[in-house]
Amino acid sequence: MMLLVILAFVVFLLMGIPIALVLGMTTVVYFLVTGNTMLLESTPQRLYSGMENFGLLAIPLFMLTGELMNSGGITNKLVVFARVLVGHVRGGLAYVTVIANMFLASILGSANAQAAMMSKVMVPEMEKEGYTREFSSALTLASSIVAPIIPPSMIFIIYGTLSGTSIGGLFMAGIIPGTIFGIGFIGLIAYLGYKHNFPRSERASFGLIWNSFVKVLPAILVPFVIIAGILSGAFTATESAAVASVIAFVVGMFFYRELKWKSLPKILINTVIGTATVTFLIAMANLFGWLIAFEQIPQLIANSMLSISDNPFVFLLLVNIFLLIIGTLLDGIAALIILVPVFMPLVSGFQIDPIHFGVIICINLTIGLLTPPVGTGLFIVSSIAEVRFESLIKAVTPMLLLGIAMLLIVTYWEQTTLFIPRLLGF
Repeated sequence: MMLLVILAFVVFLLMGIPIALVLGMTTVVYFLVTGNTMLLESTPQRLYSGMENFGLLAIPLFMLTGELMNSGGITNKLVVFARVLVGHVRGGLAYVTVIANMFLASILGSANAQAAMMSKVMVPEMEKEGYTREFSSALTLASSIVAPIIPPSMIFIIYGTLSGTSIGGLFMAGIIPGTIFGIGFIGLIAYLGYKHNFPRSERASFGLIWNSFVKVLPAILVPFVIIAGILSGAFTATESAAVASVIAFVVGMFFYRELKWKSLPKILINTVIGTATVTFLIAMANLFGWLIAFEQIPQLIANSMLSISDNPFVFLLLVNIFLLIIGTLLDGIAALIILVPVFMPLVSGFQIDPIHFGVIICINLTIGLLTPPVGTGLFIVSSIAEVRFESLIKAVTPMLLLGIAMLLIVTYWEQTTLFIPRLLGF
């Protein structure tokens, strides 16, 4: 019976049906094939119950924050500031791409959204200065994977609500790994810049640097208030999303004056569409999780892994390999929602800190965005930057391997994730 269900799942995916619908349709097929048609009566309630979580309220609010900051000119100010800082060194514009992505990561929290936006902004600029379109696109895509690692992060919010882990603790845990990824990509650019003689821009004057710094201060206020508010206990991680939205509105409307009243309807519509997409996926994945529970798949996987080894280091290696494969086939959020209930009993059994595991699984699934054959980030950047898909895969491969190497550092050096949360009492 399960073979028919698995076949239905694969066929639906190959037909190009959206993953959210695939999860729901596969569950219905399971009910029909196994004769559990009575469960269809409880399906609407199950869909609704998957959304009953206060933590999920942060998703639309952080999406709104990102929309407000993009329309309010804050994104442009961050890119300009990064450019005047390091644009004059060899490969300067490539460094700007990485640094700007790290700045924006604290605002958007979505790798796909960040890759799409930065492809429009940075790829044409890098091409003008002599970089190849393939390298520019690959670097923009690869450096965007820090978005779900540096707080605030939508993927951390979802993991936290599913696992019962502190979202504030996860936010703090992402700071050092996000910095490690940024430094890793900067090191790669330094090597490639020396090897290929990358171009450089003119050195900015002290006055220009100071002027750019003053202009960017209101933009930096958003992540600062989020982190400071969570650490001080002034508000929760979810409440910080509402505070961030208000600050983004005030900064864009009254400081930079680039946010217009007439833009608000479009901003709200984009927020609603993005939120609906994510929440519909969560609801359907919760339904699919019902199927997994019926078939006792978590117990089967647990027994299989325990039969291989009871060593937590081996377990983490197996998880990384498994997730990297899954990341090439499934959307990151869908995979997260399906797999967290499967892995959490094992995480507890191996006495692995759930915050540390959360960072590992989130990085893993983010790397999947740039992993062929179905990495969604590859398709987004290929389309926006107008680069052949095959050429983009070739250009992004060294960055993908570097990302996996840094993932292993985070996996086996747990202080990279737990130092700050433990210091702050999470």
